[in-house]
Amino acid sequence: MFATFTAPSYGPVHGRRTGSSARCRCGRTHSKGDPLLGTPLDPERYTGAGLWNAHAPALWARFMLHLRRTIADAAGIPQRRLSKIVRVSYAKVAEYQQRGLIHFHAVIRLDGLAGPYTLPPAWATPELLADAIRIAATRAHIDGPTLKNHTHSFAFGEQIDTRIIRSTAFQGGTAITEGKVAGYVAKYATKGTEAATGTLDYRLKKITDLWFESVPEHAARMIDTAWALGARDDLKHLNLRKWAHMLGFRGHFSTKTRTYSTTLGALRAARAAWHLRHTPPPSPTTLVLAHWAYDGTGLTPDLERLATLIGGCPTRKQEVTASA
Repeated sequence: MFATFTAPSYGPVHGRRTGSSARCRCGRTHSKGDPLLGTPLDPERYTGAGLWNAHAPALWARFMLHLRRTIADAAGIPQRRLSKIVRVSYAKVAEYQQRGLIHFHAVIRLDGLAGPYTLPPAWATPELLADAIRIAATRAHIDGPTLKNHTHSFAFGEQIDTRIIRSTAFQGGTAITEGKVAGYVAKYATKGTEAATGTLDYRLKKITDLWFESVPEHAARMIDTAWALGARDDLKHLNLRKWAHMLGFRGHFSTKTRTYSTTLGALRAARAAWHLRHTPPPSPTTLVLAHWAYDGTGLTPDLERLATLIGGCPTRKQEVTASA
């Protein structure tokens, strides 16, 4: 199954409307490329949104726990025996929505015990797996902290999409194929926060570093909210300041079970072996420099910012942009 798990709603957002009244709820008419599109109308919603991103990995783990339980219940077998009858495998990627919230796209598969892509028991049908995914997604939730007398809890949004993946040999009349799924995953795997929301692609050492970046207001507010929440002692375990540039999300963009396919270690070994076979040996006359001497250091980030404020010197980012 190819499944999509969205985040819940954190209040109304700026949007484009059709019909007689094209005005947004804010009273304006947004153009197609307006950076406000998808951003919340109520800034107070940023706390819940940032905490949702921080708890998304744990919510996925809770979903997988419920998924195995639901499959075992549907099959009429004890959960402890499920792993001895069928294997539940998945590969997923995380994508940022325009509103800055994470949602997941996952390929979830039931395999036989002989290995990946082997036939599972006859009762393990696509329809059973689709129903189990939807049920498990509605049951999964994570308890969050209590802030300003409000106890947060986190669950997936109502939009849970599941589609059966058909083999490319049987494309006629099917809605989705293996080739389409590969294209989806490749797109999501190369899409980061900077592509979706225009935010940063590196960690912040100080929140004041954000002043020197051209970040949209929505992304800046989410980063600032994550940074502020990271100062709380009861939220230290979330490492929100470390992951503020990721809008609070602290998980990997792509994960999979070991039984889904090959391992990442095996892929790295295969790449290293390929390069070894295709890299010509060094020429006997090649001069190899194995010793390096320290020459000096340029301006530190703090001195670079000070020089920019005093003398109007371009920053390193501006120099790179100008040279491009």
